[in-house]
Amino acid sequence: MPTLHWLTKQDDVKAAEKTPYKLLDEVPALSYGDPDNENMIIQGDNLEALKALLPFYAGQVQCIYIDPPYNTGSAFEHYDDNVEHAVWLAMMYPRLILLRELLSENGSIWISVDDDEGHYLKVMCDEIFGRKNFVANCIWHKKHTRSNDAKWFSDNHDHVLVYAKNKETWRPNLLPRSEDSAKGYTNPDNDPRGVWASGPCHAKTPNSKDIYPITTPSGRIVMPPAGTSWRFSESKMRNLIQDNRIYFGANSSNVPRFKRFITDVQDGFTPTTLWFRDEVGDNQEAKKEVKAFDPDDVFSTPKPERLIERILTLGSNPNDLVLDSFLGSGTTAAVAHKMGRRYIGIEMGEHAKTHCAVRLRKVIEGEQGGISKAVNWQGGGGFRFYQLGVPVFTPDGRINEKVKFCNLAAHVWFSETKIAFRKQRRKSPFLGIHNGTAIALLYNGILGDKSVGGGNVLTSKTLKTITDDIGGREYDRMVIYGECSRIGEAKLKRLKIEFKQIPYKVK
Repeated sequence: MPTLHWLTKQDDVKAAEKTPYKLLDEVPALSYGDPDNENMIIQGDNLEALKALLPFYAGQVQCIYIDPPYNTGSAFEHYDDNVEHAVWLAMMYPRLILLRELLSENGSIWISVDDDEGHYLKVMCDEIFGRKNFVANCIWHKKHTRSNDAKWFSDNHDHVLVYAKNKETWRPNLLPRSEDSAKGYTNPDNDPRGVWASGPCHAKTPNSKDIYPITTPSGRIVMPPAGTSWRFSESKMRNLIQDNRIYFGANSSNVPRFKRFITDVQDGFTPTTLWFRDEVGDNQEAKKEVKAFDPDDVFSTPKPERLIERILTLGSNPNDLVLDSFLGSGTTAAVAHKMGRRYIGIEMGEHAKTHCAVRLRKVIEGEQGGISKAVNWQGGGGFRFYQLGVPVFTPDGRINEKVKFCNLAAHVWFSETKIAFRKQRRKSPFLGIHNGTAIALLYNGILGDKSVGGGNVLTSKTLKTITDDIGGREYDRMVIYGECSRIGEAKLKRLKIEFKQIPYKVK
């Protein structure tokens, strides 16, 4: 498979791995609404923020949407969108690596981009997500006016690249049927099965064995139109007529038509790859939406709420987790909130506070812009605001003293299992069992204090606590992290325990 190369790629492919794990510190003064919500707004560099999320959310995000800077040569107030091509590629590669780690096995990622970097991004995504997992390139009609001052062409569209984590198992949801889509369904013969629409019974590509006469209820004999054949075999046609699924008109003598009941068709429409502005909005609509919550400082490149609604409709269901690591003006979080999705939004600049948080507060208070009326939004819910904290490790490789047990537990669990850590309901050094391996952490006085028997050192006493917490659950081996072990190597081997010393064996 062809791959993309640029000057610094050798370093860039390792950037995600080398990015330090940092803590996420909540800022209660900037959080808002229901305190028990799971929604997160994170202010900080999105590469570091994505790495910080891994221990908690790896493999759990159902739908990712990102709208990265397009690298068009323009200079935007809130984004540096005037970076050199290789720098743009270097910025995107490690972030996409981490986004793939966060994506669930039946999840999908949707990326807005224009022609300047779109084709390079496609090759990069083929490499990271697998070419076989490319789903579609959707064309968004972003502008309806013609730019007559353009040197070559008036640019009226953007792309939305769609990849699945596993295309073999992922399927998009259907688009809901509109009231207009049911207008063609009637019931002129009062069929008890309900309204129906009719279609021709002949096929344009003829099959000689399906050319036969049909006698209508009025006694008229009809043949398929010249150059065609019937769609159904003679025996199948008899069964359909008997089941009243063939309509011969009010006078019972017309050319037959096949009845398709509205109850027989799927509940929605299969999406197309052309997204017109009358269906999903355009740039002008997006600007009006952001002006409604901040008329004095309008974000430069917003997306309309209807566009994000389309993506979240196809790629997620209520209560699914949605992620946007280039949150911008907060549109994805606002739409996810109104549509009943959980969400994580990451923004680097101050407009995480001045745009994203402000917009979401208004959403929680019940604002009626964007898709609010369409989804009957009435307000409610909440979000928590976070900033990036200290690294888990100090420069000399020690664990930062500010790291709490739950932080290191999530890190250790992820490094051993590559899946996210579920928060524990009770205080215990036993973290869980994964693929036959029981995992435990003795750290920060988990059993009461920081003395030898208090939870940091592996002793017979602390081992008994761990095995008591495991209970009758079966496992093949055990991995225990701690400051040191007072149990001999021979006994550890006999008990099938691998001891890993903190901080040296913590990845």
